[in-house]
Amino acid sequence: MNSTFSNLSRRWLPRMSMMLLVLSVATIATAADEAPPVEAQVTQLAADADTLWTCLAAFLVFFMQAGFAMVEAGFTRAKNACNIVMKNLMDFSIGTLSFWLIGFGLMFGATSGWIGTSLFAYDPGEDSFGWAFLLFQTVFCATAATIVSGAMAERTKYYAYLVYTVLITIIVYPIFGGWAWGGLVGATGSGWLENLTDWGFASNFTDFAGSTVVHSVGGWAALAGAIVLGPRLGKYVNGRINPIPGHNIPLAALGVFILWLGWFGFNPGSTTAIGGGSFAMIAVNTNLAAAAGAVAAMVTSWIMFKKPDTSFALNGALAGLVAITAGCADLTAPMSALTGLIAGPVCVLSVLFFDRIRIDDPVGAISVHGVCGAWGTLAVGLFAPGVSIGAQLVGIGAAFVWAFFVSLAIFLGIKYTIGLRASEEEEMEGLDLSEHGIYAYPPSFVHGTSGGPSGIASAPAHAAKPKPATEGA
Repeated sequence: MNSTFSNLSRRWLPRMSMMLLVLSVATIATAADEAPPVEAQVTQLAADADTLWTCLAAFLVFFMQAGFAMVEAGFTRAKNACNIVMKNLMDFSIGTLSFWLIGFGLMFGATSGWIGTSLFAYDPGEDSFGWAFLLFQTVFCATAATIVSGAMAERTKYYAYLVYTVLITIIVYPIFGGWAWGGLVGATGSGWLENLTDWGFASNFTDFAGSTVVHSVGGWAALAGAIVLGPRLGKYVNGRINPIPGHNIPLAALGVFILWLGWFGFNPGSTTAIGGGSFAMIAVNTNLAAAAGAVAAMVTSWIMFKKPDTSFALNGALAGLVAITAGCADLTAPMSALTGLIAGPVCVLSVLFFDRIRIDDPVGAISVHGVCGAWGTLAVGLFAPGVSIGAQLVGIGAAFVWAFFVSLAIFLGIKYTIGLRASEEEEMEGLDLSEHGIYAYPPSFVHGTSGGPSGIASAPAHAAKPKPATEGA
């Protein structure tokens, strides 16, 4: 028996081993034939990484909504804090829905250069990057919308503001955005500002991440709103500018730091790709401009008012961030710092200018976003090789004409139909109570920080000098 088993083993085991080896080789070969080539796998991995990076950047930009809410709430009075939170919440919520349904199509749909006509209620299907791109563009749109809130703070009817939020996210922002960025969705055409070389300019309009497309558009819309709305009660009396200090500067400072962090998604994220590592250089340029803007604004306020003003220093950082947004991918590090360094004093002087012509902007949104956005866009033409100053001026001018006059028409339409401004009684009481029925803080704190009948709290001694323009720059 043992000898028989031994003979069978010697005869069949080698044959079985050979059969198993053949089957294994065949299986491996079949798997290799079915697997995509290494190059295809690398390409897919790179695409997935780009999608992930774009989503992470969008998450950072979304977090900027918290920063805007804190800056605006801190620079204004305690009796309006809930109203400000509600406006910022609805900017994003309403803006998300309206931009997805209509705005995205107007901005990126099939176009001859002026307005998109497809991609409404955008659905990219299985294209994962398409979903990431939609999210990224949505948070940009919400940023443009929320800029308006600060300039119109403390005296706007809540329902009127919601109407404008819809209109800026389906008309004002996306149509201009399509002029400058429509070509980002390649198969649908491109905007006319992307084709200025066809008109004889040396280059096309350049705005990498939105100094003009996002910030100036929001800033010029804010200017229109502030003009139509008029100043807050007690702000300008008998030719005198009365300071109306914000109730919580540390809260505003926290908002600025959140915005600074969010800008590392705003600018580097506009690459929508990690290939080449340019996002690291863009992040450094962004940071240099912000730091230079804060220092320059602080020094400017120190020289002008004999004290380094906190609100100006905070807004100086934002001014630097806004200014570098256009050129963050095209400027060198020294030129990025110089762009921010100039933006700081520009912001200070602009805030004082608008106050002197009686345009009340409680948080300095017009100066930070409108004026410094225009400066940053021009700086690309001045400091970046190969970029036409003329093309930059055309883009800046087109943004002002479109955003300001269309927004002016919208605000006038709202004013003379459903009403835009809260009543004197509602403004004096505070919009938290009159519009939402609640206070953000205990009533004793709210009334203690809101001053007397006009709502003007006592100001520090130096605020009565030329500085009164800037209680919450």
